[in-house]
Amino acid sequence: MADRTRDLLKAQARALARSTRRGIVLVRTRGPSQIQFWFIALAVGVAAGVAALLFRKGITALQSWAYANDDVRAMASHAESLPWYWLLIVPVLGGLAVGVILHLFTEDGRVRGVADVIEGAALREGRVERKAGIASALASLITLSTGGSTGREGPVVHLAALISTWVSERLHADGITGRDLLGCAVAAAVSASFNAPIAGALFALEVVLRHFAVHAFAPIVIASAAGTVINRLEFGDITEFSLPPDGGALGFYVELPAFLMLGLLSGLVAVVLMRTIFWADDFGAHVQARLGLPRWLRPAVAGAMLGALAIAFPHIIGVGYQTTSQALTGSLLLHEAIVFAILKVVAVSITMAGRMGGGVFSPSLMVGALVGLAFGQVATGIFPEVSGSETLYALAGMGAVAAAVLGAPISTTLIVFELTGDWQTGLAVMVAVSLSTALASRLVDRSFFLTQLERRDVHVAAGPQAWVPCTLGVGRIMRPVGHARAASEDACLDLIAEGRFLTPSDTLESALPRLDRTDAGFLPVVIPATEERPPRLLGAVFHIDALKAYNRALAAVAAEEHS
Repeated sequence: MADRTRDLLKAQARALARSTRRGIVLVRTRGPSQIQFWFIALAVGVAAGVAALLFRKGITALQSWAYANDDVRAMASHAESLPWYWLLIVPVLGGLAVGVILHLFTEDGRVRGVADVIEGAALREGRVERKAGIASALASLITLSTGGSTGREGPVVHLAALISTWVSERLHADGITGRDLLGCAVAAAVSASFNAPIAGALFALEVVLRHFAVHAFAPIVIASAAGTVINRLEFGDITEFSLPPDGGALGFYVELPAFLMLGLLSGLVAVVLMRTIFWADDFGAHVQARLGLPRWLRPAVAGAMLGALAIAFPHIIGVGYQTTSQALTGSLLLHEAIVFAILKVVAVSITMAGRMGGGVFSPSLMVGALVGLAFGQVATGIFPEVSGSETLYALAGMGAVAAAVLGAPISTTLIVFELTGDWQTGLAVMVAVSLSTALASRLVDRSFFLTQLERRDVHVAAGPQAWVPCTLGVGRIMRPVGHARAASEDACLDLIAEGRFLTPSDTLESALPRLDRTDAGFLPVVIPATEERPPRLLGAVFHIDALKAYNRALAAVAAEEHS
């Protein structure tokens, strides 16, 4: 009897092992089933949450060491007591370390961030660069710890994307699965970084995936919840900012037009912030080229500029949570709020133009809170009898500027509520956010990140009809030489002689306009001639085949977004 039981257990164990092996094979070859994917999403969420937590604690530890301050949330106050030369030399050394890292481990000396994650979701089946991404995370960690005036959300989002990329490659995930995994990782990282589970999930859908497909919602929410749990296990259920007890009441509904005006002002401020960053980046590249400055030295020069600015205005150091908290509690005077907002825009522009790393979300929160406070002080001073608290304007301004910069009104509105724990101010914040986003999206390419991509000739902002052709190489569409319906070789040679041909590296983005201009109905695909060999004809791309491939790809995108 015992032998029969033992044999039965062994048989069941062998059957379980075979089933597990078959399951792994199926996951790797066909993608995970829904239930399996939820468990994978949970694991990715935990991993991304831990990575975000370690990144945050790493900033705290390194900043504490660099500035000899245990309370990094009071960095501005502590920096006032430091010697001037210390405020100057720390950002320079940090910039030098960043420059060396990026020079050694990236091809272009550029820090990767949210824009690259959006590009990976749209064009690379949910994958991002790994080596450059790891270098960027380290560079951003150093930047944020040594005086760089940016935020941690950009590096954290890209760090999470590295985790999802690794998982996608292990599973041989297709584009849909890869993008869903990317959304899970991003949601968890944002949630763990800001203790904002609702906003984390919606940020992944609204900003990164740029659709609200039902099939992606459940796993992304699971991952976002996992990231929040990681945060709360370490920090507890606390909000990033605290508002005064009486700061969330509207004086009267007649006050709402003031929030409409604040929304328009915030939209303009957001545009100024974004364009200043882009102008500074272009100017920095121009100066670097004129002076022949090595690219590894560019962040150190920016660090010197930041250090010089911090000597007089130490509030620009780091993420700036102390100044943001002062704005939200009304602890700053009108002229202080205006000057600090201007200086923060300058400091962020220097940091990002210096290719030092970091994100724009936290700076936009700080600038928005300062602008909102200044507006509120003016509004409540002019109409005190119908006005509520000036700190409510600071909260609305914080959300309005950040939403316009990110191009994410839904997730930004929610993240403002979750950062402050105040859900009673929804009407004022929503009014300001809606107008700021509507205005700013017409003055830039929808958001800071999408404008970054447009500047690199990556046309994600215009929608799938613009970026889908970039994903279709002509090699996948052409009829090769010897095909039953191949183009006439003589006709191909005539077109080549006229200089009308494609190369294997071309995509439909460049091929479709050229096919529109040809009467032949096709273009040959050629490996160009070199000194050692003549051009080699590979085949031809027919206009009708290109249009069919384009149509199928658009249909696939639509099917994914509505699944």
